Amino acid sequence: MKDKIILITGATSGIGLALAKEFGMHGSRISFTGRDVDRLENTKVELQSLGIECIGIQADAALETDQRKAVAQTINHYGRLDVLINNAGISMRALFKDLDLEVIRRVMETNFFGTVYATKAALPYILKSKGSIVGISSIAGYKGLPGRTGYSASKFAMMGFLESLEIELLKKDVHILIASPGFTSSRIRENSLTKNGEAQGISPRDEEKMMRSEEVAAVIYAAVKNRKRSVIMTAQGKFTVWLNKFFPSFLNRLVYKTMAKEPDSGLD
Repeated sequence: MKDKIILITGATSGIGLALAKEFGMHGSRISFTGRDVDRLENTKVELQSLGIECIGIQADAALETDQRKAVAQTINHYGRLDVLINNAGISMRALFKDLDLEVIRRVMETNFFGTVYATKAALPYILKSKGSIVGISSIAGYKGLPGRTGYSASKFAMMGFLESLEIELLKKDVHILIASPGFTSSRIRENSLTKNGEAQGISPRDEEKMMRSEEVAAVIYAAVKNRKRSVIMTAQGKFTVWLNKFFPSFLNRLVYKTMAKEPDSGLD
């Protein structure tokens, strides 16, 4: 991946930042986006201190104009684009019966439409470079999770979109990767939206027992390098997908029991 041009959305923290470091340390040149100007600058300084060539672009993944701008500025700066990583995402946590529907709309706009917007803008350049389009999905994209209806829906939608696109581009030598981490230690649960759309603030899960963002980034780097179609991380994630295929009713009960243990889950 040396000298490849990588555009990563939502890369000022968590998996996105870890991806920027992972690709950058292997010689890739990085373009990354984020909404907060200060965090963009801090990220740029951090990456450059590691000897990584990079540019930071202020952009909201939920806005089509911003996603077009991110691609345009990447092309203006580097002259080409080899890999688009659709990483920007938000989560939510509330039972559907209590949920303000605006929360689902916000999650879909960032996680699903953000992927659509960025991919649409980047596609002409990816076709030219015969590069890669990556979607950071989730095990929640294979199995719906209670209390995460909007999040699961957005990841199911992302996966359907990218699978369809993969078939459309079958003879164009463009690589599509759907990467599905399990629970990963990052800021996504701190920023997860509650039933009224406010940030949750505190993670309901034990972050220390989760995959680290750096581990996820290393797996994704290898998958892009080897042009894999999909990667499901963690034994628990693979087991969940297998159970859902053969024993969905049993898995429903198991998921319910597991998620009910979260503080204030709302499940009996």
